[in-house]
Amino acid sequence: MDNQNRSSVLQWLIPTGIMMVVVVAMLLSFSAKSNKEAETAVSKTLIASAEGYGERFLHELQKVGKVGETTSEIFEKIGTDDSERMKEMLGIAAKCADVKKVIYCTSEGQAVDQTGASFDVGQEPWFAEALVGEFPYVYVGEEQSVVVIECIGQNAEYGYLMLYYPMERFADMLLQSGYDSISFLVVVDLEGNILGVSGAETNACVQKGNIFSAIEAENKENARTIRNRLSNSARGSVDIQTGKQNQVLTSVPLGTNRWSLILGVSEAYAERQANYIRKNTRDMVFALALTIVVFFCVVMVINIVGKIRSNKKKKELEDKADTDLLTGLNNKLATERKIKDYMAKYPDKQAMMFMVDIDNFKKINDTMGHAFGDEVLRSLGTQIGAIFRASDIIGRVGGDEFMVFLKDVGTDEAILKEARKMETFFKHFQAGEYVKYKATASIGVAVFPQEGNDFETLYKAADQGVYKAKKRGKNQLAFYRDRGSAESDAPSDVTEE
Repeated sequence: MDNQNRSSVLQWLIPTGIMMVVVVAMLLSFSAKSNKEAETAVSKTLIASAEGYGERFLHELQKVGKVGETTSEIFEKIGTDDSERMKEMLGIAAKCADVKKVIYCTSEGQAVDQTGASFDVGQEPWFAEALVGEFPYVYVGEEQSVVVIECIGQNAEYGYLMLYYPMERFADMLLQSGYDSISFLVVVDLEGNILGVSGAETNACVQKGNIFSAIEAENKENARTIRNRLSNSARGSVDIQTGKQNQVLTSVPLGTNRWSLILGVSEAYAERQANYIRKNTRDMVFALALTIVVFFCVVMVINIVGKIRSNKKKKELEDKADTDLLTGLNNKLATERKIKDYMAKYPDKQAMMFMVDIDNFKKINDTMGHAFGDEVLRSLGTQIGAIFRASDIIGRVGGDEFMVFLKDVGTDEAILKEARKMETFFKHFQAGEYVKYKATASIGVAVFPQEGNDFETLYKAADQGVYKAKKRGKNQLAFYRDRGSAESDAPSDVTEE
């Protein structure tokens, strides 16, 4: 006998051990792969997001440039001698481009703006850079603006048109984003000087006006990585730490002026995105766990199949004795017994009892026939059993009466929620396979143990609720005691007994 037991144990221990080794190996491999894929996917998402913001920013500058190009062509045709005409055209250009200032200037730097004011920009440090024309835009720090430059005439023979795009408009870029409150977006030059900020201006990364000055002290290697990416017009993400903040900085080239865009988000945000992607790992773990459960079930079935069959046969006989043959629910005796058992075991746990009485059931039988009446009862039994928990007690306790006992309904809010669920169910309940019949019910509700700490008392309280519902015109739900408004967010506006 001992040898037989030992052999039986080995029959399922050996394959179980092999199964566990395979499962662990699969988990480790898949977890490592999933983590790497998640990090790569988050980085790609951040890069794509930053590039999207960059395209929006360049699109705005290009729209300003289109206005400047059109205005320059007009000046080329009408000349630049008429100061009043020039003032008018500069004002129109400023309005169309939605910029704060538009100026006309000569190659020597003598300028006039849309208000007619004259001034000299020839001595400004950025003016010489603007005339070189290497890049289409020039950043003017004093004005907090990007200047869009257009030549008037061939080789700027009539001078230059300069439109000042305010970087405060760039500050609005992140207002509608889904990032967290410390996220930021900056335009930087090759040296890391910040030309414009959108998002959290209090973030430590943007406080010093230079991205490298803010992060190099604590992140030398990653700062060097960002500097190389800016120099090589490359894109990518790095993790950095500034004080107590852990962040992910993603840099992408803007494709003009050798400027770049840097998107900064908290490490917690990036981790949340990665965890969302890693859900595949969780699905895999669930599938493997399910496989193990199934495997053990098979082993258990093989070893105790005889006992299971015996218990199954016994259970079938018990269930048959407890089941209402028409609806498949508990019969009256089983319903009462199970509720009493619960009350005895959990005398202090709040529960609720529904008494459901189908309205005008005799009329259904008389007009539609008893076969259809049985179909109504069958449909109700099937459908009402689907909306509550399997642990709740549902039974047919009379010809057209049903009882629903909900266990462990902990709060008054939960009681009202379950009452609404029952009301909603009967608003949509229909029976009949070929002829759809909308049956209604009068429903009474009583709460255990407040309104009855034994079955008989609770039953009478719920039955009193049915009486109230019928008295008010049927097709409604009523509590034994007042708990709110039936038409709004509570079962019934009854008065307290």
